[in-house]
Amino acid sequence: MRLKICGMKYQDNIEQVAALQPDYLGFIFYEKSARCFDSETIPNLPNTIKKTGVFVNAPLEFVVHKISQLGLQAVQLHGEESPEYCDALRHAELVSASHKKDENLKQVQVDKKVKSVISSAVEIIKVFSIKDEFNFEVLKPFEDVVDYFLFDTKGKLPGGNGYTFNWDVLKDYPSTKPFFLSGGIGVDEIEKIKKFNQSEASKYCYALDVNSQFEIEPGLKHIELLKEFKASLSFRT
Repeated sequence: MRLKICGMKYQDNIEQVAALQPDYLGFIFYEKSARCFDSETIPNLPNTIKKTGVFVNAPLEFVVHKISQLGLQAVQLHGEESPEYCDALRHAELVSASHKKDENLKQVQVDKKVKSVISSAVEIIKVFSIKDEFNFEVLKPFEDVVDYFLFDTKGKLPGGNGYTFNWDVLKDYPSTKPFFLSGGIGVDEIEKIKKFNQSEASKYCYALDVNSQFEIEPGLKHIELLKEFKASLSFRT
């Protein structure tokens, strides 16, 4: 099982959390969130950590821009994005400038634009919210256009609500697509997670996604709590 730590905001804290070697670090690009990441740079991260952009009903062009600007390796869609939107994102093109020096080596000039298709470089994670029940039929149109599902707690906010949903719902998960388990997960859930990992419902659980239960304030993560959590569970190394 892998670990995603979401809601990163402050540069020094990002470096401290990265030192714990999670598999994913999440950066939220949603202005209404107290954890909105508004910097134009992300500190250098180890190649083993995937930079993940979290978006809520954002224009496709904005998502593509952030992927290109920050070198995102995964995108988490937390709104009402349609299968058509996901498919358009998968087939969108990233455009980067190729540069060369002029004959006199006095200046650098833009030579041409190099294009790459997002699907070859960026994982797409689609979020679905659950409380006490869920209609898994809604997943079918997304099967071929995303890489992972993420199940979060249904609440007032599109994430970061701070409490778990009924994981027993996942006993009826009909897909073989790997999923992220999210929603209010903290150190108090360690034993619950261990029990879940022994159940049939966890068969396709690819990663745990943590956020608000490890915060000193929105966006500022508690390093010691994260260390305790990571040491108590079996994550991929």
